[in-house]
Amino acid sequence: MQVVRLPMNVRFRGIEQREVALLEGPVGWGELGPFLEYGPAEASRWLAAAIEAAHVGWPAAQRPTVPVNATVPAVPASQVGEVLARYDGFGAVKVKVAEAGQTLADDVARLAAVREQVGPGTPVRVDANGAWDVDGARTALRSLAAHGLEYVEQPCRSVEELRDLRRALARAGVAVPIAADESIRRADDPLRVAHLEAADLVVVKVAPLGGVRMALAVIEACGLPAVVSSAIDTSVGLSAGVALAGALPQLPYACGLGTGALLAADVTTAPLTPVGGSVEVRPVEVDRGALAAYAVDGSRRAWWEERVRAAYAVLATGR
Repeated sequence: MQVVRLPMNVRFRGIEQREVALLEGPVGWGELGPFLEYGPAEASRWLAAAIEAAHVGWPAAQRPTVPVNATVPAVPASQVGEVLARYDGFGAVKVKVAEAGQTLADDVARLAAVREQVGPGTPVRVDANGAWDVDGARTALRSLAAHGLEYVEQPCRSVEELRDLRRALARAGVAVPIAADESIRRADDPLRVAHLEAADLVVVKVAPLGGVRMALAVIEACGLPAVVSSAIDTSVGLSAGVALAGALPQLPYACGLGTGALLAADVTTAPLTPVGGSVEVRPVEVDRGALAAYAVDGSRRAWWEERVRAAYAVLATGR
């Protein structure tokens, strides 16, 4: 196991540095990067995904490349152009909204700046990370929809709220599809979204679901279109998401797998970043020099060792 701390180009999800563990196995590298506040049960699924990558590998790819979206964090509208300039093309743009301490006016201004940059032909989607209640989401989406939305990702926290919002938007004539993210990756039963008809599509991340094969099974069982996304991963973690997107029978949406552009450093000399709006479906060769340059100190490594032991104990008991 190697543990690294990488600087980021822009603050995202409240962090300015990304800390992950990397596991080397007989078929390659796997990444274990549950956010620091996650406990052993949730981290165990990320560990299972890392073990799959390092020891088993992934299913055969159905396509050589995967189209990706650009991601605009909750930055001021004046910084939107700077963020988008880091991407070598993109098939869509995802805009973070409903950030703590910000207002709907901030979100509208950010979205308007994105639309001004990309024009009317590029799909634009927003992600609220479950921050709104049903009434708040309905109010916000009336304003945001004026700039053209491909869909809204996780507008409310619970599956029941997503269901109620989907019905309310339909009654109000607000044509914004709902995508479920946290309701899939952080739920005991990710299929409830489909059972309650709470979403039009699902956003799927490999690590929180326990690996590429588990994610494929969830997508198949849901029966909904899927967008594959990432969690501020290094290129090692991104390669798992790209493997999932590459293995899907159908891929109707650009995927959230261009987030390597958010990192100011990586663990490879050939980062898995977008070229012409797509990323290659390929393995990643880890650079030993980068591992050494960004390695955490002894106390942080010890913290990660204990964390992996606790996560593995959950896997071993099958809970």
